[in-house]
Amino acid sequence: MFDPIIIFYLIILLFSVIIHELSHGYIANSLGDPTAKYAGRLTLNPLPHLDLFGSIMLPALLFISTGGAFVFGWAKPVPINPYNLKDQKWGSLKVAIAGPISNIALAVFFGLLIRFIPQEFFLTSYGFGLKEVFFLVVRVNIMLAVFNLIPIPPLDGSWILFKFFPQNFEKARLFLSQYGIIILLLFLFSGLLDQLNYVAIYIVRLITGI
Repeated sequence: MFDPIIIFYLIILLFSVIIHELSHGYIANSLGDPTAKYAGRLTLNPLPHLDLFGSIMLPALLFISTGGAFVFGWAKPVPINPYNLKDQKWGSLKVAIAGPISNIALAVFFGLLIRFIPQEFFLTSYGFGLKEVFFLVVRVNIMLAVFNLIPIPPLDGSWILFKFFPQNFEKARLFLSQYGIIILLLFLFSGLLDQLNYVAIYIVRLITGI
C-alpha cells in the first residue's frame, strides 16, 4: 500500500533545496551581485530551480536503494559572479555557507515546535500528524546541511575548503574541481554514506529530542 508520507517527504525535500539555493542568491544580491536576480532565480517557483539529476534522479535512486532511509538532492545551482561581491575577501564564503545555514535554521525552528506540540496534535486518518511532518522537515534539512558541507565540488563545503587552501595547493583545487562530481558519486555509494547518515540522525535527535 502506498504510504502518503512519501509525498510529504518529496515535497519537503523539493522546497528545502529551493530555499537552500534562494539563500545563496539573496546573500549574493545583498553583497552586490544581482546575477541570480537577473536570472529569475530569486523565486519560490520550483521550475527555474529543478535539476534533472539532483532534484529528480538522485532522490529517486537513493530512496529506492536505501528504502527511504537516506534521501537528499539538490536544486540547480544559483548563478553567482564572485567578482561583483563588495566583500572580495569573505563574500564567496558568506554566499557558500548561506545555504547550509538556511537548512539548519529551518531544522531548529521546526525542531523547537516539535518539543511543544502534543503527540496527538492534528492527527489524521492516515495515522500521522503535523508533528510527524515537522520531524520530516528537520530530518530533510539536517541531511541537506550535512551533505552540502562535504568539501567536494560542486557542494558548498568545497567553497569553504578552497577559501582556506594555500596557494601552493592550486593543483589539488583544479583536480577536485574537474573530478569532483565523480568523487562525490563514489562517496555517495560507498560505506561513508552510512557514516554521514549517523551524523545527521545524531543532530536530528539533539534538536527534536526524539
